[in-house]
Amino acid sequence: MRLSTVILPIHRWAEGQKIWRRAEDLGFHAAYTYDHLSWRSFRDGPWFGAIPTLTAAASVTQSMRLGTLVTSPNFRHPVTLAKELISLDDISGGRITLGIGAGGSGFDATALGQEAWTPRERADRFGEFVPLLDRLLTEDAVTHEGTHYSAVEARNIPGCVQRPRLPFAVAATGPRGLRLAARHGQAWVTTGDPKLYEEGTPEQSVQALREQGKRLEAACEETGRDASELDRILLTGFTPDRNTPLESVDAFVDFAGRHAELGFTEIAIHAPIPDSDFDTDPAVYERIATEAPAQLA
Repeated sequence: MRLSTVILPIHRWAEGQKIWRRAEDLGFHAAYTYDHLSWRSFRDGPWFGAIPTLTAAASVTQSMRLGTLVTSPNFRHPVTLAKELISLDDISGGRITLGIGAGGSGFDATALGQEAWTPRERADRFGEFVPLLDRLLTEDAVTHEGTHYSAVEARNIPGCVQRPRLPFAVAATGPRGLRLAARHGQAWVTTGDPKLYEEGTPEQSVQALREQGKRLEAACEETGRDASELDRILLTGFTPDRNTPLESVDAFVDFAGRHAELGFTEIAIHAPIPDSDFDTDPAVYERIATEAPAQLA
């Protein structure tokens, strides 16, 4: 079981760089950030861009993996995103993972002036976005004319440092998204079942995640993929127990152990942010980072 963290892009870099450096010092496998234009309760406060933040983080860390959880088509185009990712992978020395999902109906959905897409429209776009991005990151030149996205001799030389391209961690729970994870993903990401967030129980959440895992395995079988080839990442903070797993090292080890039994290979916890949904004790957070992995080995 690998332990990673999520550092929201809310700090000016003079302060933010200390948090990214500290994450590496604590031994986290990876540090991710959200790729949004703004997000929920942070909408009226500082919020910086994911790609510049990760570029800066790459310059102040040496070995920790870096990435997005998650990027979506809400305000991205595959051609420009591919160029940024190839550059970021080069700057980081091949340490980037792209967490990618279909997006939602939050602030990003209408920031460019468009009407919010329906779930079906998001799935349609995602279904075209991911395969095109895959090609853009693996081929020197790509031409594609699709329903939603096009590319005309889009060149991406020399390609990614990681070969054949940087890994995709595909966030999905529905059948179409899970098939994309099976075809194109090196990892699958979930936050659990959002319907259980308010009134569900931890036991119901575990069962829902078990069922999601079974659907992933079915999608892999359908596409001829060995499901064991995919890492499984749980982004915490959105299951019914909220921040309970971060109350102590023992609580976290118990939580992580139950999810390891479901096949999860990586758990990502949020770096503490006072007076927010992620307001946890910094001392406990650091103890989890340094003590829990040995107990989960």
